[in-house]
Amino acid sequence: MGARASARPFAVAATLALGLLLGGCFTQNYQRGYVLADGALEQIPLGAPQEQVLISLGTPSTVATVSGEVFYYISSKTEQTSFLPEKVVDQRVVAVYFDKNRRVERLANYGLRDGKIFDFIGRTTPTSGQELTYLTYVFKVFGSK
Repeated sequence: MGARASARPFAVAATLALGLLLGGCFTQNYQRGYVLADGALEQIPLGAPQEQVLISLGTPSTVATVSGEVFYYISSKTEQTSFLPEKVVDQRVVAVYFDKNRRVERLANYGLRDGKIFDFIGRTTPTSGQELTYLTYVFKVFGSK
């Protein structure tokens, strides 16, 4: 019985040490900004009025009116493992473009692919102009975590 009694404190100590090690290695995920519901963009056909967009998607994160009105819905997903700093794992800007009659002209779901801004709906990369400048700014500011 003496050998088993001396092994018991060792087993308890080993279990506690293992628990502390594993307890320190956890990952937490965070969603910030606009959360795009599954199927939300499919509820907005081209030509839909601005009011339908507001009902389906809610209030935009920001609005641009430089070359036609655009609603931007901005979000980012980050994760943090243990005590390491947070890192951005996904970042999106959903853009709804309106014509002069305030009807949906185009939809875009911008994210980063290979370090470049990419539209996951149109499968294109914006190449120049005010739109690219604004999107570059948004991705830098909101992706700085």
